[in-house]
Amino acid sequence: MRLAKQIAKHDRLYHAEDAPEISDPEYDALVRRNAELEAAFPHLVREDSPSRKVGHTASASPLSKVRHEVRMMSLDNAFNAEEVEEWIARVRRFLSLAEDAPVAFTAEDKIDGLSCSLRYEQGALVRAATRGDGQVGEDVTPNVAHIADIPQQLAGDAPEVFEIRGEVYMARADFEALNARLMDDARAAAQEKGEDFDPAKVRQFANPRNAAAGSLRQKDASVTAQRPLKFWAHGWGAASNVPGATQAEVVRRIERWGVPVSPLFARFDSASDILAHYETIATQRATLPYEIDGVVYKVDRLDYQQRLGFVAKAPRWALAHKFPAERAETTLESIDIQVGRTGKLTPVGRLAPVLVGGVTVTNVTLHNRDEIARLGVRPGDRVVVQRAGDVIPQLVDNLTRDEPRPDAKMPDFSRCPECGSEAVAEEGEVDVRCTGGLICPAQRTERLKHFVSRGALDIDGLGEKTIDQFFALGWLESPADIFRLNQRREDILALDGWKERSVDNLLASVEARRQPDAARLLFGLGIRHVGAVTARDLMKAAAVLEEVRRRAEAFDEYRRKNPREEGEKPSPFKMRMDQRAKDIFGVADQFGATVAESLADFFHEDHNRAVWDDILSEVSPPLYEVETKDSPVSGKTVVFTGKLETMSRDEAKAQAERLGAKASGSVSAKTDLLVAGPGAGSKLKKAEELGIEVIDEAGWAKIVAEAG
Repeated sequence: MRLAKQIAKHDRLYHAEDAPEISDPEYDALVRRNAELEAAFPHLVREDSPSRKVGHTASASPLSKVRHEVRMMSLDNAFNAEEVEEWIARVRRFLSLAEDAPVAFTAEDKIDGLSCSLRYEQGALVRAATRGDGQVGEDVTPNVAHIADIPQQLAGDAPEVFEIRGEVYMARADFEALNARLMDDARAAAQEKGEDFDPAKVRQFANPRNAAAGSLRQKDASVTAQRPLKFWAHGWGAASNVPGATQAEVVRRIERWGVPVSPLFARFDSASDILAHYETIATQRATLPYEIDGVVYKVDRLDYQQRLGFVAKAPRWALAHKFPAERAETTLESIDIQVGRTGKLTPVGRLAPVLVGGVTVTNVTLHNRDEIARLGVRPGDRVVVQRAGDVIPQLVDNLTRDEPRPDAKMPDFSRCPECGSEAVAEEGEVDVRCTGGLICPAQRTERLKHFVSRGALDIDGLGEKTIDQFFALGWLESPADIFRLNQRREDILALDGWKERSVDNLLASVEARRQPDAARLLFGLGIRHVGAVTARDLMKAAAVLEEVRRRAEAFDEYRRKNPREEGEKPSPFKMRMDQRAKDIFGVADQFGATVAESLADFFHEDHNRAVWDDILSEVSPPLYEVETKDSPVSGKTVVFTGKLETMSRDEAKAQAERLGAKASGSVSAKTDLLVAGPGAGSKLKKAEELGIEVIDEAGWAKIVAEAG
């Protein structure tokens, strides 16, 4: 959770406030570490995970909001040639292509700018919007009118509707000139006022990307007009007609319409060719007139792109190959322990400040006590810090491991540093957690922050600082107290910084959540292992929140009456508990005893039931209903078996989900349809025994085609 919060913080600073505190490689490595943790523990993936988010919610700026007709996605990253080759292999597997089957790619330098979507209708620019969180951005139409690279009218014949997507950026020379001008203006203003000039107090832009973002996202477009912004296109969004069958064809058509594209954009026929292009760009990086942080590869054929589709936040058919890490030596001065929302104790190394590739690094996460032992680190050690890779900042080596340090003060993992409660690790886990629960200040405030977060109840105005302040005043002890803030209107008004409008806006945001989405509310409670996806699955099966509680208590009763039998091996016992969890909760596939036990543990505690009852006394979640795409298989459970000859199993499941169906891996009485390819065995036999409808791959293709 702390890593996710760290990423969310830097998303906000980068996308919404144009004030990044860390470099792009540092951010990339945080995301990379998150991805690795999710790959190792898929059952812990949360709906608000950074891997499922794009950008950041459009800020509360004066700019109006724009909802993108087609979501603006992010890109998955690779950091070496092996990862690129594995991505290409995944593409081939997904498309069921032979190893020698030709697959072409485009490659272009990844410019460090601000993503922008330009909507043209009848060839005329009608709207420009920033990416925002991928679904909602900010309207910057008047601002882009001052960017010479962006034509108001496309040259030649353009489709009725076509959204060109690319990056607004600032060249290095222009960035340096802008900062110099800001310094000169500040010096002149000080002289005019007869004041001493202090260069350290002049607010300048940290980098060209920051300058471009700050210049574009101005309420007053005349400010943008004074900034030397540029643009180039790399893709498209909504389109009434796509003028080409490949990425390269469409990009070149966009270029002919008068919109610049990267001068290094090219099409290649093999992995070795795109990797060679990466090396060529890397050698030119320092001399390019603009800043880049990698190379972007895309599958060239658009029909392949359509088949590959998307994961949570990124297309399967594109990849960003980032430039490598940088390292430096420093001293580990101390090791502190931070307590997260779930009670996890995370050691944090405090470093003597060190400059790594232009960024000053002072802190590094050490993950857990096992990582400390593995590295053999103690306060006073000389260590090597890396800016990119597994995690940033990451401690990658201990140069004084074998030197004696008898006075080194090591952190105590036996007690919570916040509340003094015992800290323990569950069987099979390396993470140590505080047992204090809601009595632990760190967990209480973090749980409140999670409860109002974007993936949960999404209450505007209750930021981290406000929650900390209200908690310190004793106004927020539990989530239900949020809905009693209307009784403290005058108290809030009496606080510094609060005005009538801001208080009314906060209370209106709270009141707007009196009938919250049940899955968001369940997720917001912060029950361990219950991420947003799991919460939705639970609500799909239960429809009402009280039914989730009833099922959790039923599972609690079952596990207490049916413990592991004497002589029963762990694996059969787990399978038995997993199946019982599925039966009781009505959730299949990824759901199992781990989640069920977390729910049972939660409702077994008196204080948690009290919190639950208290919340439901303040809110009334409506019946949970799932909106699915209208198709012949909407709402049905589909199973694929045998060898699929025109697509991979993953692609078939992705199709089923897009059509509103649920793709399951096993046949049961709840299965509605079995798609059987050659070599179908036990699943086909069981389906026939149960009288389940069976079709072949051609029949499935017909359903997909008819659904559009």
